[in-house]
Amino acid sequence: MATTSMTMAKALNEGLRRALEKDKKVLLMGEDIGKLGGVFRITDGLQKDFGEDRVIDAPLAESAIVGTAVGLAIRGYRTVCEIQFDGFVYPAFDQIVSQVAKLHKRSDGVYTMGLVIRLPFQGGIGAIEHHSESPEAYFAQTAGLRVVSCSTPNDAYWMIQQAVEHDDPIIFCEPKSRYWEKGEVDLDQPPHGLFDSVVRRSGSDVTVIGYGSSVKTILRAADTAKSEGYSLEVIDARTLAPLDLGPMIASVQKTGRLVVVQEAPNTASLGSELIATLSERCFYSMRAPGLRVSGYHVPYPPSRIEDAYRPSVDRILDAVDRVMGYES
Repeated sequence: MATTSMTMAKALNEGLRRALEKDKKVLLMGEDIGKLGGVFRITDGLQKDFGEDRVIDAPLAESAIVGTAVGLAIRGYRTVCEIQFDGFVYPAFDQIVSQVAKLHKRSDGVYTMGLVIRLPFQGGIGAIEHHSESPEAYFAQTAGLRVVSCSTPNDAYWMIQQAVEHDDPIIFCEPKSRYWEKGEVDLDQPPHGLFDSVVRRSGSDVTVIGYGSSVKTILRAADTAKSEGYSLEVIDARTLAPLDLGPMIASVQKTGRLVVVQEAPNTASLGSELIATLSERCFYSMRAPGLRVSGYHVPYPPSRIEDAYRPSVDRILDAVDRVMGYES
């Protein structure tokens, strides 16, 4: 097994490189992704190696980027569109929900829609609104779209390749605050399917589910909880649409307690959906109501107070204490 250590940003770069090498109909398109390599340098060096016809610097027009990719998909191309920041996706929203999500069904299967929209999301980089948002619920709620999020370099490397090869349109959420963190990457074998949730840490007392940047925070909370006598089972959702509920149901049936962690506000969110669905499926196993630890229902705050907005170890542990306290 060939493994190497790399950052998530480098893993995404290498995954895109491999996708470009495997299929000459794979294209990359976005603002400043060519000569600059993207604002986060995810596409660094790819235009130089694959040419301007395959790694395309687009105008500052997200609707045009996605609309062009729709036409290319109809012609059999697989385009990976980069949205520079999460909050910049809204000009393309009409294209995504009205065309991208619906053309496969509208054409009765005549057209596939092999299109990936890369979306750097969540906060933690000292930026403001439009640069630190969590819009994943908009897309998870849209029938016809698939939504995934990586949390490790290994997942980033393999999931971007799996997404490119898929015939359905995929919103690929990348936790930008984790771009520069290193991890081991297996270059030979994908660890999981694209639409699999994964138990990152086994435990017996509380099931804690998260995705994207929240997974590392939950794992830190699990370390602290262990020193306090609590055993947390940590699940990385990875796929937000469709949800892979199997490992989550098995975990909640075992622990009887559930906490879901997300950076997005809690109203009409993935956390709300998970708690509702798992409460339905695991009602007779639940020993306490499920709790959400989330961002607040306000626009993303200035950077000096973003740590108070984002889920923290302390807020997760407070939720753990609350679900544990229902029996005492």
